[in-house]
Amino acid sequence: MKKALAASLLALSFAMGGMAQAEPVKIGLITTLSGGGASLGVDARDGFMLAIEQAGNDEIEVVIEDDARKPELAVQIADKMVQSDKVDLMTGIIWSNLAMAVVPSVTAQDVIYLSPNAGPSALAGANCHPNYFNVAYQNDNFHEAMGEAANEDFSKTFIMAPNYPAGKDSLTGFKRFYKGELAGEVYTKLGQTDYAAEIAQIRASGADSVFIFLPGGMGVAFTKQFAQSGVDIPLMGPAFSFSQDVLPAIGEAALGVKNTASWAPDLDNETNKAFVSAFKEKYDRLPSVYAAQAFDTANLILSAAEKADVSDREAFRAALKEADFQSVRGKFKFNTNNHPIQDFYVREVVEKDGVLTNTIVSTAFTDHGDAYAAECKM
Repeated sequence: MKKALAASLLALSFAMGGMAQAEPVKIGLITTLSGGGASLGVDARDGFMLAIEQAGNDEIEVVIEDDARKPELAVQIADKMVQSDKVDLMTGIIWSNLAMAVVPSVTAQDVIYLSPNAGPSALAGANCHPNYFNVAYQNDNFHEAMGEAANEDFSKTFIMAPNYPAGKDSLTGFKRFYKGELAGEVYTKLGQTDYAAEIAQIRASGADSVFIFLPGGMGVAFTKQFAQSGVDIPLMGPAFSFSQDVLPAIGEAALGVKNTASWAPDLDNETNKAFVSAFKEKYDRLPSVYAAQAFDTANLILSAAEKADVSDREAFRAALKEADFQSVRGKFKFNTNNHPIQDFYVREVVEKDGVLTNTIVSTAFTDHGDAYAAECKM
C-alpha cells in the first residue's frame, strides 16, 4: 500500500552570518514501509525525519511514500515525484535492486539522489554520476571488514547470501579480504525463510565458521534455525543481519555473534550520543544502522542547504561534496566517486539492561574507501 506523508516543520532562517535566504528544498523519500523488510525502511524514515525535525526548518519539505520492496512500484513513485511533485532531491531506498531500478533514471533527470543505505557496485564505478551520493557505504564494505576480521580466527568459512545485487556484492567483498579457504559458497532466493537445505550443506562442509548476509526477516529465520540445528560453529556477518531492528526477533540465538559496520550505538562521539538518546526518547527503541545512516543523510542535506540554493545544481552538489556536517560516525568524507571514506568496526551482539544490542569490540579498517572508485571518471 502506498503511504504518502508531507512533512513541514518549524522555521529556522538561513539568513545568518550574512547568508542569503536559501530556496525551499523538496525531498522525495521512497522507502520500504510495508511487507518484508519494512522494519529497515521504518528505521530509515524515522532517523531521517528526526534530523529534519531537530533542524526546525520550514523551508524543507519531505514527501514520503512506501515502495513495499517492489522495484516496479518504486519506479512509478519516483516518476511521480520527479514529474508531478517536482522534488529537488530523492533518498530513502533500502534495497539495491530497487536502487538500480530508480537511481539511474532519477539522476539523468537532474534530480540529486542521496542513498541512506543501498550501495550497489554498478553505481560506484564506471556508472557513477555527479547527481548520485551514497551517504552509507558501498555494498562490499561491511563484508570486506568481516572478511578482514575473520582472518584472525578462521581458515575454512562457509559463505551465503541472497541472489540479488547486494548479495553478490557482499560475497565479493568478503572474499576480497578473506585469506582462508571457502567451505562453500551459496546464493539463496531473495526473501527465503526455510534454510534446512543450506544448514545441511554447512553441516557436511567441514567449515569452521559461517558468514551470512541475510538482511531483515531472512537473517531472523536463518539465525534461529541455525541455533536450533546443533551445528556448533561460529556465525558472523555484516550489521544488516544483526541490526537493532531484527535483534528482538532473533532473540538469544544472536548473542555473541560478531558483525561489522561503520557505526554502533556505543560509538564514542558527542553527536552519536545525542542521536541515540534523542532517537530512543522519540521512538522508544534503540536506533539501527539504517536509522543512523538516514540521520546523517538528512544532516548532510541540511548542511548543503545552508550553503547553496538547490536550484543551482552545481553549487548544491559542491556543498554536498564538502560533507560539512557532524556525523554520528565521527569523521566522514566523500571519495572521488561520492561514496564514503570511513572507519569500520567489529561489533558483538550483547545484552544490555535486558535489551539485545551491538557493542564495538575492535576496528577492522581505518579510512577505508571502496574498490570501485578508480573506475569512476567524475
